[in-house]
Amino acid sequence: MEIALSQEAEEYIEIIYKLQKRNGIAKTKDLAENLHVVPGSITNTVEHLETHGLVAHEPYRGVKLTRDGERLALDILRKHRLAECLLTDILKAEWSTVHEDACKLEHALTKNVTDLLEERLGFPKFCPHGNPIPTEEGLIEEQPTTALAEAEPGQDYIVERIVDEENVDLRLLAEKGIKPHAAVKVLKKIDKHIAVRINGKPQELTCDIAACVLLRKNGRINHAVEA
Repeated sequence: MEIALSQEAEEYIEIIYKLQKRNGIAKTKDLAENLHVVPGSITNTVEHLETHGLVAHEPYRGVKLTRDGERLALDILRKHRLAECLLTDILKAEWSTVHEDACKLEHALTKNVTDLLEERLGFPKFCPHGNPIPTEEGLIEEQPTTALAEAEPGQDYIVERIVDEENVDLRLLAEKGIKPHAAVKVLKKIDKHIAVRINGKPQELTCDIAACVLLRKNGRINHAVEA
């Protein structure tokens, strides 16, 4: 499927995919918040995507990707996350700074360049934020996780991945030592904050930021599922 879309339209597809995975559907309000636009500007682009058979709009509910839309979203995510690996693994950029640059790079990557980049990087399975990189065939490795905001006090976890990179302050997380593979113990919840121990050091996070940090317990095995 070859559909020429603008950079803006591709960003819509990517955000719709993430919201759909999280909430089952992408509501207009959430789309506007994640794309940093006013809700009234959403309609035209969604209608454009619908004419290409990439999304289905459900009145008063929101937008969902079609099967073609999901495959396109996975292709965009693959390029984005490989671009992040390029920036960190080859160009040695800090993992907490690469998201925005990767957003620009992903739209310039052709299929041939993407395949060459993936090979050069050694076929990585995860981006620097711990999120799985979709394969060309539409497979993506996932593992059961628990959001830090919902984790059990007193329990030991490992940071699996950080999501919602568009809205979370990655530099703040990096300063606190919260990154993939970091050891986390939840100490207690205080109002809208969570006290934790990260690699042995006490830290405090808001529940909003903690919701973007996904954890796993030791001993779980990654498995590939079809998206």
